[in-house]
Amino acid sequence: MDSHPQPVVSVANLCKTYEGGFEALKQVNLDIVRGEILALLGPNGAGKTTLISIICGIVNASTGTVLVDGHDNVSAYRQARNLIGLVPQELTLGAFETVWDTVCFSRGLFGKKPNPAYLEKILKQLSLWDKKSEMLMHLSGGMKRRVLIAKALAHEPMILFLDEPTAGVDVELRKDMWTLVEGLRQSGVTIILTTHYIEEAEAIADRVGVINQGELLLVDDKQALMHKLGKRQLMIELDSAVKDLPSGLSSLELELAGEGTQLIYTYDPHKTNTGVDALMKSIIAEGLVIKDVKSLETSLEEIFVNLVKDNNKNAA
Repeated sequence: MDSHPQPVVSVANLCKTYEGGFEALKQVNLDIVRGEILALLGPNGAGKTTLISIICGIVNASTGTVLVDGHDNVSAYRQARNLIGLVPQELTLGAFETVWDTVCFSRGLFGKKPNPAYLEKILKQLSLWDKKSEMLMHLSGGMKRRVLIAKALAHEPMILFLDEPTAGVDVELRKDMWTLVEGLRQSGVTIILTTHYIEEAEAIADRVGVINQGELLLVDDKQALMHKLGKRQLMIELDSAVKDLPSGLSSLELELAGEGTQLIYTYDPHKTNTGVDALMKSIIAEGLVIKDVKSLETSLEEIFVNLVKDNNKNAA
């Protein structure tokens, strides 16, 4: 296998400054690999939707370029856009159309020949088949979101963007959606989702990008990211509670918890000297009795929070 596959989407030096001087994106560079699931994580207002909107050709960049399977998304807009399906955050659907007419129209809009069998398959996967003749205005919010997904898939795109796909949706739809996403990935579709749900990124993404204040702080393989940035914690349970840390332990990275019955020690597991042995000896030397010791691993959530915190600090 090619160790440096050609990216299916290539974003170079992308900036977006709105009138009034607000910088929504600052020098973003990103290569998206064919067939991967990439999660773009970031708090609200971080620039996730702006980035997706520029790649999809809905918003113009101030500077920089976007290539979609080699097509410049400005000079070869139609070719680039034909390859992309987008499920927006907002429920933007006509009220008086039926589900079936909506997906047929969407397919035709991209110049694709009718394919009722394919559309039927998509609607069945999204539990919409029995609603195909219903008007959109009569559907619940969850069902409308399903229609948006069907609409985005109607022209068989090779790249699918999901902007905050599960914000405010029911558990059932979330489950259906991830089953569909996994099936699409197996058929070779590249999927990019934006989310501020960390567990979503952790559950389904191959790589995670973290965006904050318009900057792409990092993009990395999910496991590598957790390995690089994940700190480990040791929870040391004491036999009896202490009010304050003994002075002999004050220079160590220790935190008193559990109403004085627990000591939390944070360390880097990748260092040759983690300081755990010395810590244990120091605790015993202070006359404290250890009842239990547990290891706690950092989650993607904590990594994300710390990254964003550091980024905000540097920007201040």
